[in-house]
Amino acid sequence: MKDLQYINISNYVTQNGKTASIQLSYQTFGQPLYDAPIVLVNHALTGNSNVCGNKGWWNDLIGENKCIDTNAYTVLAFNIPGNGYDGNSNNLIENYKDFTARDIAKLFLEGLKQLEIQKLFAVIGGSVGGAIAWELAALEPDLICNLVPIATDWKSTDWLIANCHIQDALLNNSREPLVDARMHAMTLYRTPESLTSKFRRSENTNTIFNVESWLNYHGKVLNERFNVSAYKLLNQVLRTVDITRGRSSFSAVASRISSNIHIVTINSDLFFKADENWETYVDLKLIKDNVTINEINSIHGHDAFLIEFGQLSKFLAPIFKTEISCNYETVLKKCI
Repeated sequence: MKDLQYINISNYVTQNGKTASIQLSYQTFGQPLYDAPIVLVNHALTGNSNVCGNKGWWNDLIGENKCIDTNAYTVLAFNIPGNGYDGNSNNLIENYKDFTARDIAKLFLEGLKQLEIQKLFAVIGGSVGGAIAWELAALEPDLICNLVPIATDWKSTDWLIANCHIQDALLNNSREPLVDARMHAMTLYRTPESLTSKFRRSENTNTIFNVESWLNYHGKVLNERFNVSAYKLLNQVLRTVDITRGRSSFSAVASRISSNIHIVTINSDLFFKADENWETYVDLKLIKDNVTINEINSIHGHDAFLIEFGQLSKFLAPIFKTEISCNYETVLKKCI
């Protein structure tokens, strides 16, 4: 892992009143902090802060001369505490139900505070990372110039909560919790059409269907690189997304957000439904002018944000124009 750095957060009080000390880890890419506009990238459920470069999971989108050009921007990525990326078992979180998506956003804000970052050119994230981006914007309405939530939503729907409940049961009751939970999740990240296109009911030499082998493979791979407690925590974060909890209506909360909001949804997403995002867009357009929505057209479902990079880059290019000045102060003035 490239230059993993740490911020110590002492005596953090969670939304349900529990106290914890957190070691927040992060990585930076591209230009040095404070020398260029800062793009905060929030990782997805089994992702991490290694967003580009060697083994970067979003290399098709972020890097030199890519859509988010590291020649023009500073890219900052925090690890969701407890995701296990640093390999330090002391930083795992066993009491996972003490934390919510808003807690993660608040911890990220504390990290930004300690780094003395007062403005972000953009916050971008897919899936649970995009949901945390929504939570950040609700907590600090003037922090972000461009909010880019991808394949996500500002709330956990009943459908999502139901599937997180099944995931939690698998993680707590299965003999192979990571394997079984991952196999179940993969059927939600893709679509029936995607699996049909890929496998067409084919069998391998052991008379096992190839779709079964594919699921077994993904379960095995995650089991080798991830931790059960990390999966439990991230699943809990996913089920608790709601920027209106303890506040008022969505319109009232969103009306305070000064960011340009650029929603990217996926027509075939079974996890964060496109209809929900279009409804959000309509609600936002009643109270804000600076909001856009684009829809990825794909048979691959939720995972399309990690597959359809041509479409995604096309949608994001107007936001991350490389001809933008790299002068930090100039960009901040444009955001005001």
